[in-house]
Amino acid sequence: MDAVCDALRDGRLGGAALDVFETEPLDAATIADVPRLVTTPHVAYYSEESLAELRRKAATQVVKVLTGHAPDYAVV
Repeated sequence: MDAVCDALRDGRLGGAALDVFETEPLDAATIADVPRLVTTPHVAYYSEESLAELRRKAATQVVKVLTGHAPDYAVV
């Protein structure tokens, strides 16, 4: 994260969005002077719609594998 913050401060990077940090919770003072940095909690995805989509995708993948098809999101 230090390299990202330095690059933002120096203008070598136009912007960044982070949701996972080496140390959590993040000490806000460490990024107070960093321009064009957006930070969110790791659960920023949360909504009723996203939970429904997550369940649907998981169930679809289980069905695909159990019926002999390749999963859409294979980990290689």
